[in-house]
Amino acid sequence: MIQRFGIIGNAPALVEAVARAVRVAPIDLSVLVTGESGAGKEFFPQIIHAYSARKHSKYIAVNCGAIPEGTIDSELFGHEKGSFTGAVASRKGYFEEADGGTIFLDEVAELPLTTQARLLRVLETGEFLKVGSSTVQKTNIRVVAATNVDLQKAIANGTFREDLFYRLSTIQIVVPPLRDRGNDIMMLTRKFAMDFAERYRTPAITFSDDARAALLHYRWPGNVRQLKNVVEQTALFEAGHTVSGEVLASYLPAVTTTYMPAAQCAETAGATSYAREREMLFNMIFSLRSKIDELTARLDRETTPLTATSPVVDDGGTYSRPRSSVPALTDYGTITPTPPAGSESDERRRIIDALERHKGLRRAAAEDLGISERTLYRKIRDLGLENY
Repeated sequence: MIQRFGIIGNAPALVEAVARAVRVAPIDLSVLVTGESGAGKEFFPQIIHAYSARKHSKYIAVNCGAIPEGTIDSELFGHEKGSFTGAVASRKGYFEEADGGTIFLDEVAELPLTTQARLLRVLETGEFLKVGSSTVQKTNIRVVAATNVDLQKAIANGTFREDLFYRLSTIQIVVPPLRDRGNDIMMLTRKFAMDFAERYRTPAITFSDDARAALLHYRWPGNVRQLKNVVEQTALFEAGHTVSGEVLASYLPAVTTTYMPAAQCAETAGATSYAREREMLFNMIFSLRSKIDELTARLDRETTPLTATSPVVDDGGTYSRPRSSVPALTDYGTITPTPPAGSESDERRRIIDALERHKGLRRAAAEDLGISERTLYRKIRDLGLENY
């Protein structure tokens, strides 16, 4: 079992990763450590430094994702006085401070492209420029980088330089996720529980059989970091008790209590997301089509002229006229075709006749006249026919 540098476990993939770190340590090559967030990547640069000829020199760890883009170059390579606002004095960067030692660049994929170009020059020639300086400086440093990002995809997306990738990844070390480490989960659980009890002087907790089964079958998306968090919460609130599977489940996010391989989870999530999006699109299309049909029907009703047998009141009585000779009322209060003088009186008589014929029912009268009910109300108001 491995117990140095904070690494506990004997899973074959973990043992292989540690063996690679120890083997490459004496040889001054750049190393790229990959693995999921929380898997313990930060311990491997320490192993490499401790087993190298640089072990008596400085070891500096830099979280590239925690430094603002505007100051990252200054942090890594230093700056001259007055090179930017706030630069009241010259300052050494990490590459100058760690000269002769090892620098660990965590979350290296977060570096801006301009900083990646500077880093590439350091790896190729050992040279760098301070911000605001034209004097080339030399450094003798070993770079170990780590990331939880798929750098091949980052290269394809244009966010990471391909030449820098090959420089950094002379040797690659893959740290396995916790869910693939089998019984290491229980070893780490016991270690975290004991450490908590000793540090805070609380009664130790134990786990029932169903709780141990739950720990082994949980997916642990946050890896070792999440396991430690869960164990410490449980150790605080269940101090001195035997934790059952039911109690343990209350400390685990419900959405991921069932273990599934990462690839299968991603595939299932992708399929579910696609099906949901497709269903939403279809619903939108059907809704739009229904609204279009409804609008079309309304337009047809509101623009239909008076029927061919619509009665017209004349001085000689009521009679029917062919459609071609009957002016049509529209929603805009106009008569098509252009009516002769006195047509408002004709329009008034037609509306009165329709209202009387339908006993004052506006909707029926509007349908009879071939106009919308809203248009009829407006014409009734304009023509002073509110009493009908």
